[in-house]
Amino acid sequence: MRLEFDRLSILLAEDNAYMRAALVAMLEAFGAQAIHQATDGETALALFHEERPDIVLLDWEMPAPDGLAVARQMRDRESSPDPFVPILMISAHAERARVLAARDAGVNDYLVKPVTPRVLYDKLLGLAVDQRPFVAAPGYFGPQRPDPQQPDPSARRPREDDTRKTGHPGDRA
Repeated sequence: MRLEFDRLSILLAEDNAYMRAALVAMLEAFGAQAIHQATDGETALALFHEERPDIVLLDWEMPAPDGLAVARQMRDRESSPDPFVPILMISAHAERARVLAARDAGVNDYLVKPVTPRVLYDKLLGLAVDQRPFVAAPGYFGPQRPDPQQPDPSARRPREDDTRKTGHPGDRA
């Protein structure tokens, strides 16, 4: 599947000028033309309300409010112009607690820096393809969280003819 980036409006909120320039260059290489840039949370929220982007890329650590607070405000069903907008959180931190906090703020996906074009493209494609239903629960509005008890549907499943000398499915000759 291929995204038509030239038809998308993208909001990029990143305070680091070098990282922002790198992300813009990647998005432009993908064909994006409407890239709205913010260097702080306040500007990001203003652009979100004015431009109504199709996708939001948020840096976690930026001047007030930070990316997590911005994501929560974007998901606020009372005041947000589009609480369903896909949000990709970008951070230099990969700690489980941060990923869970972003998920709990309603972020669709999480990307750890450094960012490569291939990974960014795959994440953006995933946002377009993965149309999980949204749920409203006390203290949460956002994409339905995966059930940890259910197997990952994207994981490779062995085929019947995938056998080696052992005869176990999934083994290859």
